[in-house]
Amino acid sequence: MITTVLLFLIILGILVFVHEAGHFYAARKMGMKVEEFGFGFPPKIWSRTGKDGVVYSINWIPLGGFCKIKGEDGDSLDSDSFAAKKAWRRAIVLIAGVVMNFLLCAVLLSFGFMVGLPQSVDQQSLAAGIVKDYKVQVVSVLDGKPAQAAGVLTGDILLSADGKPVNGIQNLVQYTTGKIGQPVDFKFQRDGQTIDKEITIADLGEGRGGIGVGLIETGIVTYPVHLAVWNGFKMTGILAGQFALAFYDIIKNLIIGKPLGVDVSGPVGIAVLTGQVAKMGLVYILQFTALLSLNLAIINILPFPALDGGRLLFILIEKIRRKPVSQKLEGLIHTIGFSILLILIVIITFQDIWRYSGFFSSLLSNPI
Repeated sequence: MITTVLLFLIILGILVFVHEAGHFYAARKMGMKVEEFGFGFPPKIWSRTGKDGVVYSINWIPLGGFCKIKGEDGDSLDSDSFAAKKAWRRAIVLIAGVVMNFLLCAVLLSFGFMVGLPQSVDQQSLAAGIVKDYKVQVVSVLDGKPAQAAGVLTGDILLSADGKPVNGIQNLVQYTTGKIGQPVDFKFQRDGQTIDKEITIADLGEGRGGIGVGLIETGIVTYPVHLAVWNGFKMTGILAGQFALAFYDIIKNLIIGKPLGVDVSGPVGIAVLTGQVAKMGLVYILQFTALLSLNLAIINILPFPALDGGRLLFILIEKIRRKPVSQKLEGLIHTIGFSILLILIVIITFQDIWRYSGFFSSLLSNPI
């Protein structure tokens, strides 16, 4: 439990610290005075003022960091303040944090592809010799089909059928299609244990025979350095598009009152997932951290008050109106937005505690 919490805090700290480092670097380049750059949140453990006049601090609450820019709340109009700079300069500073999280995701995925990352593969990838630990895994079990009755579970690894190793989904489909109505001896792997199951092949329609499972071919994919970097950045772009669409669907469903259709996890859920991923090894932690960094980037760019995207929206309104929104009104809107975010975090946290109650119960009953 302690290891899980520490790993969660380290990952969260890295993600937020990198985000704030983007704001810090961009603010300095745009001629703004950074008053303090801190790791964690106060109260302070240690601080010192650098030759550049910035207070660098280490704080007790290890949940990321912060970058305090002069005049970011409109409390100063000095020439070196945030509020005094042109709109495009302020926009660059706000976007910089998001860009850094995108870059962190791409760098982590690039490094992951150098050492080997788990992902879905195809026969072409296998032929290229860049895949290790190839396996065919169950990703869904259809209701009312033979696999469900036999106790096959999502996550099971399919090893063989009638003693023949499974070396491709298409080959397996061809084999089971010729066995409709006949029992086939399947060998699965679950949690390191081998499980034998005799399952009668059903007619799934359109001349196909099977047991009623969805399968995916996965493996550890490794690329040479130049291709690893290319695929790391390409994968970041693909995932960013998928995440953006997912957030769009969530927001749309919230507005029209439909069920979200996905499980949304908060800090508790992410902490539990961190512990589960940690058991799988370093490369999975890298992949998990990369995805969280990308999530943080997408969330922060949303045009919601108190987020970077919300502040960018006010800059856009300023350009359209040709004058800024009053600081008092903008501050009030950001405060309300921040309050809503806190309420959502609390609600999601309670949902996480309820959802993962079994996990916490097992920790309490097995303290070792």
